[in-house]
Amino acid sequence: MILPFVGAFLEATGVIIEKRMLKLRGLNFKNYTVFSFLAIVLVSIPFLFFTWRLDSGAFEEGHLLILGAVILCSILANLLVYYALKREDVTQLEPIWLMQPLFTVLFAVLFYPAERNGFLFFLAMIAGFVLIISHLKRSHLYFNRYLVAGTLGSLFFAIELVLSKSILEFYSPFTFYFIRCLGIFIITLLLFRPSVKVLNGKLSLWFLLIGLLWVLYRAIIYYAYGNIGIVLTTMVFILSPVLMYIFAVLFLKEKPSLKQTISMIIILICVALAFINN
Repeated sequence: MILPFVGAFLEATGVIIEKRMLKLRGLNFKNYTVFSFLAIVLVSIPFLFFTWRLDSGAFEEGHLLILGAVILCSILANLLVYYALKREDVTQLEPIWLMQPLFTVLFAVLFYPAERNGFLFFLAMIAGFVLIISHLKRSHLYFNRYLVAGTLGSLFFAIELVLSKSILEFYSPFTFYFIRCLGIFIITLLLFRPSVKVLNGKLSLWFLLIGLLWVLYRAIIYYAYGNIGIVLTTMVFILSPVLMYIFAVLFLKEKPSLKQTISMIIILICVALAFINN
């Protein structure tokens, strides 16, 4: 149970660092995606010497199709989130990111009978309604393209995580994350072909640092999925959006509105109730 709390801290720290990096000129969300996954692949390699495991079941046709779907959803999720994070404040995106745990729980309930609990649907509907209300301004719905991108990114991350659960048994956590990220890197490199001129020594070190954070973070998630289940793991990770919110105010000097703060608290309560119910 301790590891997911560590993972929540790593996720919050990673997002704040990414926001600062994406503010740099010449670093758009496309080339950031390519360079960040290159860093993750490089950082993962030393861990693989001690943790590599790839069982024969991973090569079955159905399981390979699931892996392909995981990689595709991951590409879409990361591009959408980086696009949103490049232009929108972290505090603006917080209510959106708080929906990811609920999306994950909902999909887990739908596809895994052992995780099924109807009460979660009720909590998800409340959280969704609060999310919409939090973006109402003067009787009209305020959802710019960056918030829409953030919402879709959260949705695809949830789909990816729930799909991953079904094939994790054939890999070690580090092996699965390495293969996933290698696939993302190769595809995005072929699509975007970014210029390395934007990189310098200092920025490269920041990419390696963020790569290390994400490697440890995802290894913890995959390990926890196999040991305490999707729902319980997801609910522990609700701490990460809260920490992101606090870090954004402290380190990025963002100024959230009262409505944003209240909506985040209400959605957090919904997720916490789901955790207590399980």
